[in-house]
Amino acid sequence: MTIINRYLAFQIVMGLGIATVILLPLFGFLDLLDQLGDVGKGTYQVKDAFLNTALLLPRRFIQLAPFIVLLGNVVALGRLAVGSELTALRVAGLSPTRISLAPLAVGLILLLVTMVLDQFVAPQLQQKAISSRAVALEKSAALGKQLGIWTRDKRNILRIGEMLHAGKAADVELMHFDDNGLLLTYTYAKYAVFIDGDLWEFNDVTTKTFTENRIESASTNSMQWKSFLNPDDISTLTKPPESLSPIDLFLHVRFLRATGQEADAYALALWRKVGGALTTIAMLLLSIPFVFGSVRAGLANRLVVASMLGISVYLFDQIIANAGLLLHLNPALTALLPGLVLIALASFWLRRIF
Repeated sequence: MTIINRYLAFQIVMGLGIATVILLPLFGFLDLLDQLGDVGKGTYQVKDAFLNTALLLPRRFIQLAPFIVLLGNVVALGRLAVGSELTALRVAGLSPTRISLAPLAVGLILLLVTMVLDQFVAPQLQQKAISSRAVALEKSAALGKQLGIWTRDKRNILRIGEMLHAGKAADVELMHFDDNGLLLTYTYAKYAVFIDGDLWEFNDVTTKTFTENRIESASTNSMQWKSFLNPDDISTLTKPPESLSPIDLFLHVRFLRATGQEADAYALALWRKVGGALTTIAMLLLSIPFVFGSVRAGLANRLVVASMLGISVYLFDQIIANAGLLLHLNPALTALLPGLVLIALASFWLRRIF
């Protein structure tokens, strides 16, 4: 049994490797085409496009993991079926359930690897790619509809128009209120530099002070301000939600809700990481009846059907996620629904086959 387990595990790993070699370069090439469209802008060069594409590969691998699992298991078990090896194993007394334990075990190991990558590797590399690209293009990262970044605490509202790079912002507005919600001071700075910790230096500053009888205006070259945001908070605000690690997302969602800000996009991104794990498990389960449930079907037919299923799942997941944000649905329900539906479908199919 040990020899059989090792052989099955080896075949599954080979199948996952084949699926990875096919899918990851394909989607990496699409990412490269997108990066090459910016070559020549600012100081962005071809080598930067290749480097940024490479930095994005771990994130792309995590996104493709459910489909790698599906296609990889179908390839591995399909090859065994075509070579009559599955038939030999069943004649030797191994049930389909017993044979299925090998792809399930290898798939769960892959799921664990993606979780480690998502926490410790992919976010750092993706954020490095975003930051270096923004600096090379001499513009900020996308902040959405030219409205800038808005954040607040109990007595301050801060707007950052652009993040020029990790340590400098442009078009900064700060509004300070009293306990009754009345505006006390309004400060505009052309640039803001993050000095150390939560200390900022405003440059080209205009300050307006509001009193009962008049408004006083003053200008200065620079002034320092102790921010209610630490460097991690302000850095997080400029990063796409999907580029954050699960722990960073959890902390940032808690920060947004504690300060009364909209957190649905970040909460959805957090729950979609859980939903991605559920989808991977569902694909593991679905890959088994693809082989045992269609013994007469050729490997090519299995792969075509599996590919169509993968595309359908991807589109379904995207539609549900975008609809959830548009309709302000519960982020947990929106993110987990595709995976739960697929697991229910896989369980039904497995009961019919076994």
